[in-house]
Amino acid sequence: MIRIAGALGLSAVALGAFGAHGLRARLDPAMLEIYRTGALYHLIHALAVLAVALGADRLRRASLIVTLFTAGVVVFSGSLYTLAITSVVQFGAVTPVGGVLLMAGWAAILLEARRAT
Repeated sequence: MIRIAGALGLSAVALGAFGAHGLRARLDPAMLEIYRTGALYHLIHALAVLAVALGADRLRRASLIVTLFTAGVVVFSGSLYTLAITSVVQFGAVTPVGGVLLMAGWAAILLEARRAT
């Protein structure tokens, strides 16, 4: 799980830097903002995966949570990156699926906390 967190964090920073430096002159402001949203959620959830990995010994469903967050990043952020770079709006149709996966990860954490109290 820590490897996944590291991979997500590394790729978030690399893709964020690519967007900030490599795409700034190539994308219109609206598409650049979409790309930034993908990078922000990517990085936030890399940190969330790290937190889950570090607390995995106290969680019954740590692997499920990490899977949900990872899949959510791939679908949510990936679709936003692709939409911004290609301007093919159909890629935006799958973004909500990624959002649901991210929310499911947070809901699983909430259920874990409820169980612990």
